[in-house]
Amino acid sequence: MDDEYAKLIRRMNPPRVVIDNNASDDATVIQVDSVNKPGILLEVVQVLTDMNLTIRKAYISSDGGWFMDVFNVIDQNGNKIRDKELIDYIQRRLETGASYAPSFRGSVDVMPTEESTSIELTGTDRPGLLSEVCAVLAALHCNVVNAEIWTHNSRAAAVVHVTDDSSGCAINDPNRLSTIRELLCNVLKRNNDIRMPKTTVSPPGVTNRGRRLHQIMLADRDYERVEVTGLGSKEDKNSRPHVSMVNIEKDYTVITMRSKDRPKLLFDIVCTLTDMGYVVFHGMVSSGRNEAHQEFYIRHIDGHPIRSEAERDRLTQCLEAAIERRASEGLELELCTEDRVGLLSDITRVFRENSLCIRRAEISTIGGKAIDTFYVTDVAGNPVDPKNLDYIFQQIGRTKLQITSAIGSINRYALVEHAVKNILILYRKKFTQPRCTISLVVMRIV
Repeated sequence: MDDEYAKLIRRMNPPRVVIDNNASDDATVIQVDSVNKPGILLEVVQVLTDMNLTIRKAYISSDGGWFMDVFNVIDQNGNKIRDKELIDYIQRRLETGASYAPSFRGSVDVMPTEESTSIELTGTDRPGLLSEVCAVLAALHCNVVNAEIWTHNSRAAAVVHVTDDSSGCAINDPNRLSTIRELLCNVLKRNNDIRMPKTTVSPPGVTNRGRRLHQIMLADRDYERVEVTGLGSKEDKNSRPHVSMVNIEKDYTVITMRSKDRPKLLFDIVCTLTDMGYVVFHGMVSSGRNEAHQEFYIRHIDGHPIRSEAERDRLTQCLEAAIERRASEGLELELCTEDRVGLLSDITRVFRENSLCIRRAEISTIGGKAIDTFYVTDVAGNPVDPKNLDYIFQQIGRTKLQITSAIGSINRYALVEHAVKNILILYRKKFTQPRCTISLVVMRIV
């Protein structure tokens, strides 16, 4: 009866959304007033994140029966939202809400929908793992239409959407789905990991891909720090997020977080709090000079603040992991070319053969074109050697593959030295008998 009454109240009081470009000098202000309900903060933040908006500031209040939040947002170029159609679309989305994600269902999951089949993977990370997965999918005549791959703390997780390469439709045959699961499990088992992958078939469902990856990695306990030799970069403790917690009497636990700012940071944190059963009653978010500061007043859904050191430690570790998972580690490479069957398998094989390790990847197909982003390091987690990049560009094509991240992700001294050598080679080819000797000194870039 209480649930039906709550639904009636929500129908009688639909969300009120105000989008204002005059309230702030450097951001569009979005105010959302609504009847409070479980998960509403995540719904709102997910809508803003799906629109690729960056949340510069936020003020959250949902204590009692009403939800009142204010968000200062900018677009990907750092500007206010000016497009009237986009503003109307955001308003409609916020007024209708977003869908919820199902709970964790296993470490290898195959889920058919009308358009594609969703494959979920998790296991121990290693160099070349994505290449092996893509090779198996290509051999099974599966075409990857979009995917997202994360690695964190020696663990890897992926959500991959595939179609049959001949029909272009979802794969529904139970025997074929079973074969896909079995062969992908074999790839993951090659690590001899104690966390053996499970194989389950899931019912159809709709979920935000980023939230699903958080759920997968949370269930896989990637937040537990482990010492791994031979994989991953050396950890810089100064660059790690700072998370602290304190209880205010018996009412709330106050969480304070400080980290490097990046897109989708608030979404990642709220996802983790929601999936762990915590409710945000009040909060403040601000960012500036590449740093983000967040403060939340929370309680567990059972109505209590944090009640033990073990609970505090686990929540701290999980929030640190949520902040770190999507952080861009390594050199950012963007591939833009005509899509074809087996393309991702070929690209990841080239990376593997040239000693590149994929730390994170976003795969998409738009209008027949593959638009993929890869974050790569060498197999030891160090910056990429420019010589390896040259070989990769030669095999893939310089017009198809572009470097889009800052130069700091490459060994800068080696890059300059490599460029100078190329200049000398071109000079010698053009002038076979130079009249003078060229001497160049390469200075180290600080």
